[in-house]
Amino acid sequence: MIAGKRIILGITGGIAAYKGAALCSKLAQAGADVHVMMTESAAKFITPLTLQTLSRNPVLIDTFDERDPAVVTHIHQADHADLIVVAPATANSIAKLANGMADDMLSTTLLAATCPILIAPAMNVHMYEHPAVVENMERLAARGAMFVEPGTGQLACGYVAKGRLAEPEDIVAAIGTWFAGNGILQGKRVLVTAGGTIERLDPVRFLTNDSSGKMGFAVAEAAKRMGADVTLVAGRSSETPPAGIKVIRTASAADMLDAVMREFPDTDIVVKAAAVADYRPATVHEQKVKKTGEKLVLELERTTDILAALGERKTHQLLVGFAAETENVERYALDKLKRKNCDLIVANDVSKEGVGFNGDTNAVDVYGPEGLVSSLPLMSKRETASRLMELITDRLSSRGGDRS
Repeated sequence: MIAGKRIILGITGGIAAYKGAALCSKLAQAGADVHVMMTESAAKFITPLTLQTLSRNPVLIDTFDERDPAVVTHIHQADHADLIVVAPATANSIAKLANGMADDMLSTTLLAATCPILIAPAMNVHMYEHPAVVENMERLAARGAMFVEPGTGQLACGYVAKGRLAEPEDIVAAIGTWFAGNGILQGKRVLVTAGGTIERLDPVRFLTNDSSGKMGFAVAEAAKRMGADVTLVAGRSSETPPAGIKVIRTASAADMLDAVMREFPDTDIVVKAAAVADYRPATVHEQKVKKTGEKLVLELERTTDILAALGERKTHQLLVGFAAETENVERYALDKLKRKNCDLIVANDVSKEGVGFNGDTNAVDVYGPEGLVSSLPLMSKRETASRLMELITDRLSSRGGDRS
């Protein structure tokens, strides 16, 4: 899938720049047309001649080093690239890209690019976890940038922690996966639900849950990246919707039910990642409820089970549900799969550290009628979403992918 692709490899100034040579070599061996851009700092770690020899193309560093008068180099490069890979991406280079700075060949080209961008961060663990760096990466991800998560290992500073550049073969694998998945869902309609619901008690109070919507938003982003026509039905969430996706905002479980049912008939894949309230106040007060004693007893009534309703009505759709559990995960997941007529259930134990609501990571087990399909270890929710969409696409393909 990489052969014949024009890839810009951006190497920035971190000690991991030496791995850029191996990455460049592997991409060239895979048949890619590799064009290397280095920052001046990167050239202090590894020589441009090395990358030129491996890529068999001139290495670009200086924006003003215009060698072909017929073109403006950074615009020409940006217009003709199929993918830009920044590896290693330092905290500085990530900040520049997130804030639209363009003061060298690489950052100027990135700002002019319309092709996908894959970023492989590498830095000290405290830098990687700094709120400013986290915010910059989230901003870039919201704009559609893809990330290859750094690994855990010996860092140049002496720490053994997260921040080590992903191995070149892992980055090449991620590139291959992206090219393989790009367009694989072209012509398919995917419906994703995300976030929590709000069930009103009175004008100033409501019942809700801890769902941030991050997992559902990541799934929508992954489906869009595969070429699908994506509709995201979003409940309570502060997440920024991925670009190019139709978003329907809802509040209550009833609102979400109505929106989902309108979209459902023409949908091919439904991924119901939203955390929908099981109960709502039986009475919604028009005015604020005042304190009347030491205790307040609320009467709650069941909401409509959206996943079960979809399971009853599905015809050609591939239906994927989520199950957030704190015990007996497999038993509850398989029971939910059967009762609600799902094709797959994505289950996680939200009592474990780093798993579930609000965080940026997740670890899930995916179940089908045959039992455990895949167990995905702790990783970013965006990576989890990509892996999930690959499983979902395989499942769709295995049954023909057509409407019956």
